Amino acid sequence: MAAPYVLFFEQVDRSSLSQVGGKGANLGELIKAGFPVPGGFCITTHAYKDFLATSQEMESFFTELKSTDPQELTQLRQVGERIRTHLHQMDVPLPIRQEIVEALNKQGSENAYAVRSSATAEDLPNASFAGQQDTYLNIKGQDELLVHVKKCWASLFTDRAIAYRAKNGFDHHQVYLSIVVQQMISPEVSGILFTADPINGNRMVVSIDAGFGLGEALVSGMVSADLYKVKNNQIFDKKISQKKLAIYSLPDGGTVTRELPSSAQDQQALTDEQIISLASLGKKIEAHYQVPQDIEFCVSGGEFFIVQSRPITTLYPLPQLSFHPLRVLLSFGHVQMMPDAMMPLGLSVLRTMFPAQLFVEAGSRIYIDITDFMLSKIVRTVFPKLLTVADEAMSRALAAVVRRPGFFNGNQKSAVTGTAAKTAAFIVKKAWHHLRTGDPRLAKSAIENYMEQTLEQTRQAISGVQGAERLRVVQQQLDCALNNILHNIIPFVVPGIIAGKVLEKVLIRWLGDARELASLNKALPGNVTSEMGLQLGDLADTLRDLPEVQEYLQRAKDQSFYTGFSQVPGGEVFRQEFERFIAKYGMRCPGEIDLTKPRWREKPTLLIAAIFSHMRSVKSGEHRQRFSEGQKEADAAAVRILTKLKSHPVRLKLASRLIAVFRYMGGLREHHKYYIIMVLDECKAAIMAEAKLLEQAGKLPSAEDAYFLSLEELIKLAESKNSLVSAEVLNQRKTEFERNGNLKPPRVMTSEGEIIIVSPARGDIAEGTLLGSPVSAGIAEGIARVILKPENALLNEGEILVAPQTDPGWTPLFQSAVAIVTEVGGLMTHGAVVAREYGIPAVAGVDEATVRIRDGSFIRVDGDQGLVEILKE
Repeated sequence: MAAPYVLFFEQVDRSSLSQVGGKGANLGELIKAGFPVPGGFCITTHAYKDFLATSQEMESFFTELKSTDPQELTQLRQVGERIRTHLHQMDVPLPIRQEIVEALNKQGSENAYAVRSSATAEDLPNASFAGQQDTYLNIKGQDELLVHVKKCWASLFTDRAIAYRAKNGFDHHQVYLSIVVQQMISPEVSGILFTADPINGNRMVVSIDAGFGLGEALVSGMVSADLYKVKNNQIFDKKISQKKLAIYSLPDGGTVTRELPSSAQDQQALTDEQIISLASLGKKIEAHYQVPQDIEFCVSGGEFFIVQSRPITTLYPLPQLSFHPLRVLLSFGHVQMMPDAMMPLGLSVLRTMFPAQLFVEAGSRIYIDITDFMLSKIVRTVFPKLLTVADEAMSRALAAVVRRPGFFNGNQKSAVTGTAAKTAAFIVKKAWHHLRTGDPRLAKSAIENYMEQTLEQTRQAISGVQGAERLRVVQQQLDCALNNILHNIIPFVVPGIIAGKVLEKVLIRWLGDARELASLNKALPGNVTSEMGLQLGDLADTLRDLPEVQEYLQRAKDQSFYTGFSQVPGGEVFRQEFERFIAKYGMRCPGEIDLTKPRWREKPTLLIAAIFSHMRSVKSGEHRQRFSEGQKEADAAAVRILTKLKSHPVRLKLASRLIAVFRYMGGLREHHKYYIIMVLDECKAAIMAEAKLLEQAGKLPSAEDAYFLSLEELIKLAESKNSLVSAEVLNQRKTEFERNGNLKPPRVMTSEGEIIIVSPARGDIAEGTLLGSPVSAGIAEGIARVILKPENALLNEGEILVAPQTDPGWTPLFQSAVAIVTEVGGLMTHGAVVAREYGIPAVAGVDEATVRIRDGSFIRVDGDQGLVEILKE
């Protein structure tokens, strides 16, 4: 039996997507579920396909579309226009015409209809396509209907529709169009209902936009809608707009725009009773679909009609937590300067290393559930302030949410007890001891000796076993890593931080300002990340005199990276130095807290851009000279401070101790991260060795597919004799990871899905100036170089690095930049620490800096006030 060209709403549901597209499938689903939907029918995708099949030119058009860059708007517009013109000129085949006319007569030829496009890639959970195809209202009669059917088919090739498909990775040839023909309602009121707040994501809030007449007046932006917000069956926010115009249906077809009487312009479109009733209806539709919905409604004769419902695709995914009691979640990725999506293995490893009850997953990222800790009054007061050193925007948002009435009802108990309290007390006691007594110059060797001994124990433990047992040992080593850090590394890190804070306060009190602190911060001895940057500069200096090696590196491949050096003059010299660098720092990379990210030892070509950037922007030996000058500046600053305090013996003694601790222990604040990355690297090597064996045994399609399994799943896979991972599971997880990778993760959100954003106070800041956190003193001007991934970066002399975030994997670029601007970060994040040591002005936490600052713009970075000024586009 031939596929039907027409299906009535009652004949379709969500399983009919391939025949009637997202819009048609949803309408059928709603009718079958008993919701009030105006009747109608769908002209199926089979009609569209058979209509196109009568054209001899469409295949060449599809080929042209596939090769057209969606960024080339002029070319895209020209191709789309030619396709639309061609489709308008084609005749609708007789069998298709006959079925459409029969359906119209059955539904009622005397009625008026809304004719809407419904694409097979439309109204999906991960891509809405809303507004990409055209809608025609109040269409009457078979001739008009057939004309507008062709218009709908042609609207699949509007410029916006073509660009949207290309951007979202949909094959133009594989997206088909159905047409929804729905009986028109002539409403008094129309609008859009969101069953979750579309702005902040709160799943408990229903947001309603409403206006008089047809909804096209709202959709087109002709009038501003009333806005009503409902939570727990109560209206908590209401904004009544002035509605001067409305669109109405004409008796003979078509629509007309009319000016409303002045008495109606400020009238509330829906009554309070209607608002509550409509919100309840929306939540019932959401419950049916099990996901938040974007619903088009209208009111006629006092009755509600639903004319469309689609998933809200812009919401950030929720973790698996109950809405009650309310939980507050912080983005671990933002704290660690790595807010990118992570694969399941990377997420699993972090949840193994850190307390599992605190770490929840959302949108392929880790969030920290800090609610129970924030129930303590002292933690609520102190923690948001401490958080400013990591990310000021996060601090503002957290402070705002815990100040809300009802956040703490007095009945809940704080989790700051037991093990956590004992650990905190131990760290404070040890840190206080190191702050007051002992030689701070010995701290570096003490901490590094411990790290090396522990790492050797980890290596021996892992190397002594095979199979599932080896993966269990990896799990054990990851599980104890945090405890090792807290008890044996952090007590050496904290004194340097405290000394810096105390120094700032006493210098202001005793000398009137703390300007000398910026000089004291330069060239701190022992900072492993700064030392890495210096050694990379040494590599660049070696390369300057080896032109053949330079040429080789520009075409080098990871697989043959080291062997290729033997083929070029000077290659062996550079190879030996490079291997020494990799032996010490090869476990590092951008986004290094994610175990699945390729390490420099695995992909050495990742470092090439940074080496060449250094050669282009820094003279030979200049990086070492700068560091040496920084040491001299710090020593001179210390002398100036102590000289001014000579007449105050007690102050002199205290300042002398604080300076020594700050200088010799302040540089250790990167060591705990360095230790974690070394442990991760040892564990990754073991995991991937086992993954390779699983591949050879036919249990995994490839070793890299292990990234899409949790550590526990890998252990079970290694234990079993016959199990293997299905391609369906892997493909599903890969698709989810790719989809989540395109999302912008919030810094702070609640278990209700609400994203908390609190803008900084602008004060007297000039319009157009971007505001962030001052994290490294100084002012610099230069060309902005917007870089999203460090492996693709090339900086020239005098350029300013503008990046989404920076972690130690970005450090190789710091020597090349005259200033740094990041979207994420705070005073104590890795990039800020290294920038201060290098004496580079830096501003962190500049919202959407990589978008608002165009590549090549001339900008001024004020690291004293946290300002970025665009001087010339």
